[in-house]
Amino acid sequence: MPISVIAIITLIIGFIGLVWSANIFVNGSASLAKHLGMTPVLIGLTVVAFGTSAPEMFVSAGAALEGVPNLAIGNAIGSNIANIGLVLGITALIAAIPVNTRLMRIEIPLLLLASFLAVFFLWDLYLSALEGFSLLAAALFATLILIWDARRAKSDPTVSSTEVTEPPPLKRLQAIVYLTIGLITLLVFADLLVWSATSLAEHLGVSPMIIGLTVVAVGTSLPELAASVASALKGHHDIAIGNIIGSNLLNILAVMAIPGIFSPSELTPTTVNRDLFMMVLLTLMLVAVIAFGAIQQKTGKAPFMGRPFGLLLLLTYVLYYMMIF
Repeated sequence: MPISVIAIITLIIGFIGLVWSANIFVNGSASLAKHLGMTPVLIGLTVVAFGTSAPEMFVSAGAALEGVPNLAIGNAIGSNIANIGLVLGITALIAAIPVNTRLMRIEIPLLLLASFLAVFFLWDLYLSALEGFSLLAAALFATLILIWDARRAKSDPTVSSTEVTEPPPLKRLQAIVYLTIGLITLLVFADLLVWSATSLAEHLGVSPMIIGLTVVAVGTSLPELAASVASALKGHHDIAIGNIIGSNLLNILAVMAIPGIFSPSELTPTTVNRDLFMMVLLTLMLVAVIAFGAIQQKTGKAPFMGRPFGLLLLLTYVLYYMMIF
């Protein structure tokens, strides 16, 4: 059997395994956190947020440790592009999403700050260990701010609370088993995916960065796509948009930090001129529609993220792929 066919089959197995093991990991860790006395809001902002970004984190760590840090950086940037252009675009096409203008208070400023840090650190075409640790410290800082804001909102009767999914009712020992199995399988399937992605890149004669920006980025964004579409169809609009913003925030601050820490590397000018530019452009488009919604809300209108905006995001995403290939 040709190596390209083996690589494609392994890639598919890796994607399926990552989604499955991330779900097992989230269920086990969330249940264990509940047994340890953590509130649902705290679990959602820490354990579940980490779990939904676990595929990107483990793939980036595996790529950095195996000497292909550009695949890891491409995965972080490409996942953000896919989350807004593909995931949010499809979600808005399926169901018009009411804009939660409260996101302008904390979440959007944090996402803009993270995007600025990414541009600042990558502008010289090199991601150093110091910059990687700085991104990781910023991730911790952002998480603490979100936890503080969630607790403040919960105690404020004038602020509506966002629905939080309760973790599954697992016993403590079951939760530990789930967490352990999820962690081990995440490592295994991430390693499979990195091997298959690099093999495919060599076979096609393209750089690992391109594979990270496209195939790996879309694959690791599948959990966000499933969660956002399901949340929108069920009417949990805060979860649909919040999932995208939270995931992109972690991709920049945590996922991108990993290759910097474990394997500092040089980048090509295209990474900044094309890929980072597109990530920032789509982020600004998302910010603009939420900011416009805030203005509409002040005039008494109900702001929506509808099909025209969803179509615009998808067309921008398709244009980006045309630029790559």
